[in-house]
Amino acid sequence: MLDHDSRLPEAALTAPQSVVALVDAASPVERELVGHWLAEGGITQEFGTAAPVTQLDLDPAAVTDRLVGRSDDPLVVPVRVLWLPPERDGVRRTTFSDLLTLSNPRKPHRLMQRRLLSKAPDRHLVLTGAPARLSELRANNPGTAGVPDAFGRAIVRAGIVALERAERAVIGDRYKVPRLVVEEILDSPEFLRRLDAIADESGAPAREVYRRAEKGLRELVAAQSRLVSDLFTQAMRPVHASTWKVDSDESGLDRLRTLNRRYPLVFLPSHRSYVDAFVLGDILARNDFPPNHVVGGANLKFWPIGPIARRTGTVFIRRSFGDDEVYKAVVEEYFAYLLAKRFNLEWYFEGGRTRTGKLRPPRYGLLNYLAAALRSKRIDDVMLVPVSITYERLNEIGAIADEQTGGRKQAEGLAWLARYVRNQQHSAGHVYVRFGTPLSARDRLAVHGDPLTAHPNPAPDQVLELEHRAVQRLAFEVAVGINDVTPVTVNALTTLVLLGVHERALTRHELRAAIAPVLGYVEKRGLPGGELATLRDDHGLAVVLEQLAVAKVVTVYRGGLEPVYAIQAGAHLEAAFYRNSAVHWFVNRAILELAILTAVEAPEGDQLRVGWEAAYRLRDLLKFEFFFPERAEFTSQLTAEMLLVDPEWHRRTAAGTVGSEILARLAESGFMMAHRVLRSFFDAQLVVAERLAARDPLLPVDRKTFIDECLHVGKQMLLQQRLHSPESVSSELFGSALKLADNHGLLTVSEDPADLAARRVRFAGELRAIGGRISRAATLDPSNRAETL
Repeated sequence: MLDHDSRLPEAALTAPQSVVALVDAASPVERELVGHWLAEGGITQEFGTAAPVTQLDLDPAAVTDRLVGRSDDPLVVPVRVLWLPPERDGVRRTTFSDLLTLSNPRKPHRLMQRRLLSKAPDRHLVLTGAPARLSELRANNPGTAGVPDAFGRAIVRAGIVALERAERAVIGDRYKVPRLVVEEILDSPEFLRRLDAIADESGAPAREVYRRAEKGLRELVAAQSRLVSDLFTQAMRPVHASTWKVDSDESGLDRLRTLNRRYPLVFLPSHRSYVDAFVLGDILARNDFPPNHVVGGANLKFWPIGPIARRTGTVFIRRSFGDDEVYKAVVEEYFAYLLAKRFNLEWYFEGGRTRTGKLRPPRYGLLNYLAAALRSKRIDDVMLVPVSITYERLNEIGAIADEQTGGRKQAEGLAWLARYVRNQQHSAGHVYVRFGTPLSARDRLAVHGDPLTAHPNPAPDQVLELEHRAVQRLAFEVAVGINDVTPVTVNALTTLVLLGVHERALTRHELRAAIAPVLGYVEKRGLPGGELATLRDDHGLAVVLEQLAVAKVVTVYRGGLEPVYAIQAGAHLEAAFYRNSAVHWFVNRAILELAILTAVEAPEGDQLRVGWEAAYRLRDLLKFEFFFPERAEFTSQLTAEMLLVDPEWHRRTAAGTVGSEILARLAESGFMMAHRVLRSFFDAQLVVAERLAARDPLLPVDRKTFIDECLHVGKQMLLQQRLHSPESVSSELFGSALKLADNHGLLTVSEDPADLAARRVRFAGELRAIGGRISRAATLDPSNRAETL
């Protein structure tokens, strides 16, 4: 009943004078089995003690009445009968066929128990949990001193936890589930003191605050069930198993399994699809990881998914709870409880599925709760695991693209679920699941480390501010960790090239020729990839294109001399989604190209300085779209990019001059990236900038109304060919551009309206100039030159 690695706790090694067997039996059959086992000397055989044994029900009232007040120091041993499903292919797991018996194989009814004793004696065993002396239990629960009922409940919880651990040693860690969570939290003296403080501050009656806390806990706590977990996994596996071939990182799983023996894990995956949690959960279950407590949005709480998901570990948190201090305390306490008990967590820190294919900016709320648990010393450390989940094709991106152009998001419900499952019945290639380098939360959120050297005794508000900044840096590290293991897929490269040839179709030969130098770049940098060799082969490329055509992302014309391929009309946002899954790998190259084009416009002696200033400015303009490192590391990364283009770069620039020959070097590399990678983002920024420049500087900006205006005007600019591609007309991109404008002080009405208006005009002019350089970069790309046809 203690969390020790040894079978018998140290204090229990001395011979006990007596033993109390806490029997957890739900039927006469189970009582008989335990009684027979005890009579046959089970305790003696298990623990090597011949002390007399007393049986006692594992029940709070019985324990309080007959054990709590004892003056001696018996050895307390929890005992129960474990029932097992039948073995199939070496695995004992409940299946839907087991339900035909109208009984849960792990909890068979009484008649079935009798039958199993005679027909399948291998389906049960008598199980004991790790024992503890009564004195040890008192020492481990100091908050219950003088409160017999609370101590009795604590003993029962300890017994159940010990039995659960013993069960997992038999059935596997994938069945690790928490028990009596609400009861244990409500018995916590620290939590009760916090509720009392809330009652005092708010003036609400303490009883009312307790009632609200219990209601919040019962709404929040996931009531996991092994039966439901088994069946739900079987039911949902076909949704993704028949659609994608799962490619997971086995070495990463081995590393995580070792870490999980010491620390709880928090999995932080990228979020591209509703099936992300099922794909990751299935991989972890197959590798005998305990189930994650998955934090989910209330939009998926509908029947029957909601009730089932709660029983498989989903934690539904209210989307907003404003100033409800009781609910905040409940959420923080529940998170700390799960982590302190070393249950693994999982949440999607972007706050929702990506609408563009690349990572969204992180949300910090749940990381703040994790930081609070560390600050309060409830937990020693937690390992955060960046997880990349990347699909070669997704059947739901049509709906995602529609939302970006002003369409309404379909409400989740039973009919929606049926349509969603039906749409997953077509093969969609691979789904790649990769695990980034785990991050120690303690190391990165230690606000009493270096940041506070100038303030050895910081005030509480200083601690919270520094902690908030540490959380932001940690979220950034997680995002970078995800990007670092995200593979470049065949569809990402194919759409990257097709989106870069404006309104043109390419033959397979032309497409393969355009892809080849990019493949060489990927290989030279050693970037992670998936099945990329397929694109070098004509047949393999044909298969990729046909699959994109089936997905209605690519259109094929076969009426001429040979088939030609282009992005299908109206599918640019879908194509951009695939491209953007890998776009972060090419951003620095694209920035380098634009910096060089800016530099060669400058006087000869200023070119190098102007080029670096342009690169830093581009980094600033794109900071709400991509995750850039600190300036020094960014400089190092850009220098490495330059050396890939021109190994003689340092010698050529020793005099401070870039030289026009560098443009030839770019062209000789066989590809340009600026127009393929950055054009849509800068076009969206231009729409926002021009609408701000045309706006009365005295008028406040309403975000929703303004983005709607940008969508309408963006469509007009697209028709006028002032924008390059429909992928620029996106509410997600306009939202990021608006954040950028706000960051540059272009939204808030100032005391000098004329100055604000002038700065808005200059901003729009700067973006038009960048757009001109992007167009020039496109003319340098071999795939955009007529002589290549």
